[in-house]
Amino acid sequence: MAKRLTREEVPVEETWRLEDFFLSIEDWEAALGAVDSEIAQVTSYRGRLGEGASVLLECLEAAENLIRKFYHVELYASLLLASDGTNPANQAIAGRAAAAKARVEAGLSFIEAELLRLPDGAVEQWLATEPRLEAFRRNLEKIVSNKPYVLSPETEEVLASLGEIMKAPYMLYNRTKSSDMRFEPVIDSTGRKVPVSFATYEVMLEKSPDTTLRRNAFLSFTRGISAYQNVLGGTFGTEIRRNVVLAKARGFESATHMFLHRQESSLKAYTNLLDIIQKEIAPHMRRYVEFRKEVLGLDKIMYCDIEAPLDPEFDPETTFEEAGKEIIKACKIMGQEYTDIIRAALSDRWIDRVDNIGKSTGAFCAGAYDAHPYILTTWSNHARSMFTLAHELGHAVADVFTARNQRFANIRMSMFIVEGPSTFNERLLARYVLSQNNDNRMRRWLLTQVLSTYYHDYVRHMLEAELLRRIYALAEAGTPITASVLSATQGDILNEFWDGLVEVDEGASLTWMRQPHYYMGLYPYTYSAGLTCSTLMAQAIDEEGQPTVDRWLEVLKAGGSVKPLELMHRAGIDLEDPATVRKVVDYVGRLIDEVEKSF
Repeated sequence: MAKRLTREEVPVEETWRLEDFFLSIEDWEAALGAVDSEIAQVTSYRGRLGEGASVLLECLEAAENLIRKFYHVELYASLLLASDGTNPANQAIAGRAAAAKARVEAGLSFIEAELLRLPDGAVEQWLATEPRLEAFRRNLEKIVSNKPYVLSPETEEVLASLGEIMKAPYMLYNRTKSSDMRFEPVIDSTGRKVPVSFATYEVMLEKSPDTTLRRNAFLSFTRGISAYQNVLGGTFGTEIRRNVVLAKARGFESATHMFLHRQESSLKAYTNLLDIIQKEIAPHMRRYVEFRKEVLGLDKIMYCDIEAPLDPEFDPETTFEEAGKEIIKACKIMGQEYTDIIRAALSDRWIDRVDNIGKSTGAFCAGAYDAHPYILTTWSNHARSMFTLAHELGHAVADVFTARNQRFANIRMSMFIVEGPSTFNERLLARYVLSQNNDNRMRRWLLTQVLSTYYHDYVRHMLEAELLRRIYALAEAGTPITASVLSATQGDILNEFWDGLVEVDEGASLTWMRQPHYYMGLYPYTYSAGLTCSTLMAQAIDEEGQPTVDRWLEVLKAGGSVKPLELMHRAGIDLEDPATVRKVVDYVGRLIDEVEKSF
């Protein structure tokens, strides 16, 4: 049985280079130690923002400087913890960074409070008379839009100072996954013993062509996570209750309205995506599942069988280096700057791709304005990992483009469309690789990988979004949110969607334990928004060519400088129009048709 390595045992060339942030932990300590003096520079403007545009500008520049410097302190600590959450030193560093963040947020809380006490129109007048405030227009517009929902300055400062505690559910969830969960090894169809971890299960074992291994791993995984269902039901319930209380205190109609306000999305776009996709993708996916059962000769479809490879004998392998070359070729149409960013990410250790004990599960890309993005993934040497890598590189490209074209105040793209750049990169990869292959078996495999993306973003993540919708409704009606409530609701959603085609057992009902997305507001549904946009943009490239490329590059450069719905309108996409969503749902149906014809 293969042994999982500790962080100290993994090849350093397969890890990210954190020295690009800080050369040593001592340098990080020095930066952390300077935080309080930086806070004091900002708070020196407390009580003065009403003096005029020039004072406001000075304050905003000081605040931007503080956040910009602290962001590196916080991210460095976060990346250390993600690389090995079992390391007590990493846990301590992350805790210190979280405490400092609470002090930063408390110190900055006066800015919004004072601006909202100004006479109506004052901020708008200053924007018109002080050109240097233009760089902060979006931030100021967001603050003004918050006016109906802001509490007293004293209350806001207290809430900000409690930031570390308010984020405790998310921290405890991640700490449990990385440090406490253990899974029993399992036996495959040949009698070989195979180790199971959270990361390897989700990256490899759930997609294994060996039905015996796949189902045994699912049973081990279910047993492993079920031991923590009550404590993680508690963290989930606490997260929900916190947001319900905050939304009510701030005067929002619901927690959903609060999150949509933060995303600058709309209830129309949100319900458009949830309702249309769930209702209209379901018949396509049920047909696909029935087809898979027939082709694979399965006695039944368990939750762990949904992503089983349709051709168990065909599982193309690739190295990290080969995958990188393919991704660069696929993205060539986007221009030299785009591909140069990807080359740098692949060669300059922006990417942590090893599997080690304590490493965070899943994959992510963390932007770093004054350095470069950092990508976490777990490389499996199977070609499917190439699509995950392309996804995270899409985020990295967007982060770099934004950093090169926006000042720090405007770098953060709205969560509503943040998955657009990543899924667009996946679409480019699929488009290119399909164009290079005439072999029916390879094309069939590629089509199933494309469908895997739509399954993840239009089904798995969308059903996560539906769980959040129902759980928030229950909480707002006074129902305590516990593990049993979460499992029962999850089971109902899965049964409704699959209509009896998939066996919804304990493991399926516990899928609420598998994602950190539930601790990120309404994050899950945004995958469908991003994939809808990226699908239509990739199709438009085939139809229009360079004009579409130019429009998408402008999206990447905009960052958070434009409201998300407006930014998508500029790209030619209306996410509030049902026809927009239906066009992509119909495309998924055609992909399934093509897969069926390939057999």
